[in-house]
Amino acid sequence: MTTRSDSNIYVTGFSGTGKTTVGRELARLLDWRFVDLDVEVAEASGKSVQQIFADEGEGRFRELESHALGQVSRAGNQVVSTGGGIVEDAANRAVMASTGFVVCLDATPEIILSRLQAQPRDEPGVARPMLDSDDPLERIRSLKSQRQVHYTTAHCTVDTNGLTPAQVAEKVVTARNMRNNQSEADPEANKMTQDPDLASIVRTSQGDYPIWVGWGILDELGERVKRTLSPGAAYIISDERVSRHARRAQLALEAVGIPGHIFMMPPGEQHKTLETVQHVYTWLADRKAERGHMIVAVGGGVVGDLAGFVAATYLRGIPFAQVPTSLLAMMDAAIGGKVAVDLPQGKNLVGAFYQPKFVLSDVSTLQTLPQRELTSGWAEAIKHGLILDSDLLASFERDRDDILSLQREVTTDIIRRSVAVKAGIVSQDERETLGIRILLNYGHTLGHAIEVAGGYGNFLHGEAVSIGMMGAAYIGNALGMMSDGEVERQRALLDSYGLPLTCGEINVQAVNDAMLSDKKTSGRAIRWVLLNGIGNATTRNDVPDELVQDSIRMLTAN
Repeated sequence: MTTRSDSNIYVTGFSGTGKTTVGRELARLLDWRFVDLDVEVAEASGKSVQQIFADEGEGRFRELESHALGQVSRAGNQVVSTGGGIVEDAANRAVMASTGFVVCLDATPEIILSRLQAQPRDEPGVARPMLDSDDPLERIRSLKSQRQVHYTTAHCTVDTNGLTPAQVAEKVVTARNMRNNQSEADPEANKMTQDPDLASIVRTSQGDYPIWVGWGILDELGERVKRTLSPGAAYIISDERVSRHARRAQLALEAVGIPGHIFMMPPGEQHKTLETVQHVYTWLADRKAERGHMIVAVGGGVVGDLAGFVAATYLRGIPFAQVPTSLLAMMDAAIGGKVAVDLPQGKNLVGAFYQPKFVLSDVSTLQTLPQRELTSGWAEAIKHGLILDSDLLASFERDRDDILSLQREVTTDIIRRSVAVKAGIVSQDERETLGIRILLNYGHTLGHAIEVAGGYGNFLHGEAVSIGMMGAAYIGNALGMMSDGEVERQRALLDSYGLPLTCGEINVQAVNDAMLSDKKTSGRAIRWVLLNGIGNATTRNDVPDELVQDSIRMLTAN
């Protein structure tokens, strides 16, 4: 039988997520060869994995592991079970992505620990220094958090909690078959992974799409649109504050023969309404917009939310792309397909899940932002480190001066890394049905309520989220989930980026009412996103009201 070198399945994920057992089941289902990379390393070196770690250290093991991966990847029709840390090496990720389908298995830290403790210490893949730690659960949380951003680059992620190996294997086969079908229909999809500006690929039920983050790439918009869709016309929705970027987008589109039309909406959250949507509908109808055309959102989160909502509803849906020009939009609103408008009773109460065809973030456009808006945007980026990636958070602390001065390489890299965190969560939980995506709402329950209570005029969104994160930290601290030191670390970092920590005098009853009308409530019980330590977000719906009120009082203190 002739095999292809790109016909492998690589099973990645943290130790204890079931890579070996699921890998064997996959191989059985497909009638393929099963390869355990740890076994390959042990046979090649003449030592067990445990001996290599003890005698030569983890660094040497990683070298042997990479070499074994290179050898194994030359063949095809294999299911390859990898080590938990293999994704930390960019070369390893590139080898797997170019020679097969990469799946990441996931599980909670508690389940991972119980599985590892139940396995024999001499079983391949089990011997890891984390089990020798004084606090193995915390060690697992820490390592998993560090690797999570790389795990999100897999073609799909499967949560193994509560599933048998056979059930997980079936999910993997289904995901691989769907991707193969999409690749055959769209040959350009394979080229996406070779783009140096690619921050991540978002995997959704509506199709995969790339997030490009680069410096000065707005002028490439036309070429990227033509490669992705080649529409008959493009309708740019923007606002008056970023007219220069809208014009650049128009010129880039017209340079490749795509007519571009611009609708300029008034700036500000107060215009993210159904009334503005009606004006855009009329504008599109007057220009005889068709389903084969597309909408391009050029601007901040308000523009992206409203333009996406228009795209989702006009003609029952036409393609659109996100070109965020604010840091807040790059970090949050442009990614994930949540499109919506506001009602007087609250933010984003009318909307849909409607995924863009791509997101193009030109970091150089941040140079034109007012300082307050730029500062506001760092709240969402820092949030990604707080909820999932402690290493990313450390980078925000270490590289603060370069980041705040928009040093080209450092800023582009930190934004790519932060964007990848959100992209990975969206890929795992597109519609917030698995309890994963809601973790992105850390600080948003109180933050949104503060925005509503202030009539959207007192704080920018990122400022409100910063205050909301402090409120959530106070609640977490009172529940024993965050230490005093962790609360102070969060406070100091937000403060060092110029973000507000309190909201001053505000209508407390209006804040309470807004929280109860928030989309994250169920049966009037608020589903709080809290940190069970830095880099480990979780949800709670049992927070006593008195703790919430104490937190609000701390936020309103002068």
